[in-house]
Amino acid sequence: MMKKYFISGCCLLWLFSCSSPDPNDVTSGEAREYLSEVLELMEKNSIHRDTIDWQRFRREVYTEVGEAETIIQTYEGIKRALTLLGDNHSVLVNPDGSRLKGNSKIKFNVNSVPPVSVPDDVGYVKITSFSGGGDAATAFADKIQKQIRSADSPSLVGWIVDLRGNTGGNMWPMLAGISPILGEDTIGYFVGANERRFRWEVRNGSSFNRNSLMTSVTEPYVLANPEPKVAVLLDEGVMSSGEAVAIAFVGRENTRSFGSATCGLSTANETYRLDNNSALVLTVAYMADRNLKVYGTPIEPDEEVASEAVVQRAIAWLRQ
Repeated sequence: MMKKYFISGCCLLWLFSCSSPDPNDVTSGEAREYLSEVLELMEKNSIHRDTIDWQRFRREVYTEVGEAETIIQTYEGIKRALTLLGDNHSVLVNPDGSRLKGNSKIKFNVNSVPPVSVPDDVGYVKITSFSGGGDAATAFADKIQKQIRSADSPSLVGWIVDLRGNTGGNMWPMLAGISPILGEDTIGYFVGANERRFRWEVRNGSSFNRNSLMTSVTEPYVLANPEPKVAVLLDEGVMSSGEAVAIAFVGRENTRSFGSATCGLSTANETYRLDNNSALVLTVAYMADRNLKVYGTPIEPDEEVASEAVVQRAIAWLRQ
């Protein structure tokens, strides 16, 4: 099955267990098959699979479901299951595109970011959220490099990479697009429940997950001044794949982040297609930086700065 990482967990440990009800007693027909498929995927693949008492877990879910006969009637039980997973990131995507979520402990606000004006000696690039793949992903990565190409100059003292308000989606075109500034290197990892590591890299305008090509730009750009000084702007609206880009800059030389802590969904999801054309998007790994610091929590900026002052503070640091 193809893995799609998008591109904060808290451990959930039950202190006692009790007998699970027989699903044949509380569900029937398609409801039983559908709910069984969802719960089996969770038990086998969740990032918290080794810390959950699955007997207790199933008992709570089936109690919530009651005498369900249709898939729709299982939704309250699935919402309960998504809450009990405790990762705050897993969702069920219905065939019509609507999403079923658990109760999350993470609260955030995505604030609008005003247009940014920078002096001639500072380069600026904005990375917004993006969901999609194929040609659309290539076009998105090309758009980021077009910003870089337009702003580049031998006279620049450094770059501002603005991630504020990036709510995530697909991390790979973001990394491919920003690669001229980020540099070619191992830039991060996914770390699974069994401590297996899956390396992220950027090379020649392309992003890679465990040596598998993810996204390439059409024409890779090379900066006038390679290995520049970089200021990364963060806020609470940066989440998921946006946080992956923030993590990719952690540990890079001549780099400093400014603003406020990110949302805290720095975990990786894998998509599992279900029989009725719905999909379980399940959290299966944590994100880690190039030095193997594991997150799953908000990324704290190197320097906390109020939103109205963050751009000027970044410029001042670049000019030091």
